[in-house]
Amino acid sequence: VQLQASGGGLVQAGGSLRLSCAASGRTFSSSAMGWFRQAPGKEREFVAAIRWNGGSTYYAGAADAVKGRFTISRDNAKNTVYLQMNTLKPEDTAVHYCAAGRFGLVVTAPGEYDYWGQGTQVTVSS
Repeated sequence: VQLQASGGGLVQAGGSLRLSCAASGRTFSSSAMGWFRQAPGKEREFVAAIRWNGGSTYYAGAADAVKGRFTISRDNAKNTVYLQMNTLKPEDTAVHYCAAGRFGLVVTAPGEYDYWGQGTQVTVSS
């Protein structure tokens, strides 16, 4: 599976962005998909994931939780996964990566994902 992320950019705090991740390969529709992000000087962290059929989703539960602001979705007919990001904060600034899971169920550990996109920069100004 090859993944191509897009949709990042510069936005003011409170604004919105929609990231897309286009996949090639026959295994996309059977794989869980996830979004991760990595800010400068920090480790890559889990953001959100979606089951192979879109039947369940899971969001990061850390202090700067994204649940309620971000929505992950997928369109298997288009081999694409999306991350709608609303009410963006400066702490959301990071390179955002999409990834394809080894299996179809939602997982959060980076090691459970076999394929990664190149990343798209999201910068939120205050």
